[in-house]
Amino acid sequence: MTQLLTPATAVSQPPFSTAPIVQIGGLRKSFREGAQTRDVLRDLTITFAQGEFIALFGQSGSGKSTLLNLISGIEQPDAGQIHINGVELTALRERERTLFRRDHIGFIFQFFNLIPTLTVLENVTLPQELAGKSGKETAVTGLRLLERVGLADRRDTFPDKLSGGEQQRVAIARALVHDPMLLLADEPTGNLDEETGDLVLNLLLELTRTAGKTLIMATHNPTIAHLADRVLRVQDGRLQEREQ
Repeated sequence: MTQLLTPATAVSQPPFSTAPIVQIGGLRKSFREGAQTRDVLRDLTITFAQGEFIALFGQSGSGKSTLLNLISGIEQPDAGQIHINGVELTALRERERTLFRRDHIGFIFQFFNLIPTLTVLENVTLPQELAGKSGKETAVTGLRLLERVGLADRRDTFPDKLSGGEQQRVAIARALVHDPMLLLADEPTGNLDEETGDLVLNLLLELTRTAGKTLIMATHNPTIAHLADRVLRVQDGRLQEREQ
């Protein structure tokens, strides 16, 4: 079994900054279920610092994924504000939020979300190409990241020829290719076996810690808790901080 990084074995890095990168105030979100309204998030107010690793725990349906979607701008809250690096994301129009997410936020999904008709390298470089970067420039950056995740030799392979762990490593490279300030991960190891999941988690932490990026991860994996700077539980629509 792969050994997870511990505080003693983790990549050496300076303490995370106290400067806030994500500021959330009075956040509310509810969904209609038939004739009833279910409150998922209630008046959340919290700040995440630059370079901090936050682990979000909670039962299925507790609101972890919803919170990540709100922070990324994929969804809009019913009330409240989200500021990312000083920009009020919740005040932006949908297209503006899309462009902000493309330029400043990386998102890693449980089910990889790779485009099957694109090669590994094309999947990785897609965010940069959408941002108008040149093909030569994106290829250099993409290959550099594929080397870091150990998949440079699979650059011309299509996703259906890769294992689950390899696909998630491609997804990590894609999420980091535009050098985002904030990385969101929704159960990134939930669709992998334990050993492969540990390998992917170690790689993700290495890449984000060495670059000083803020990582917010929704997870059910209790072994991740001792690796995080803060552990938060989403319960009854609120965030409860857990002692490390």
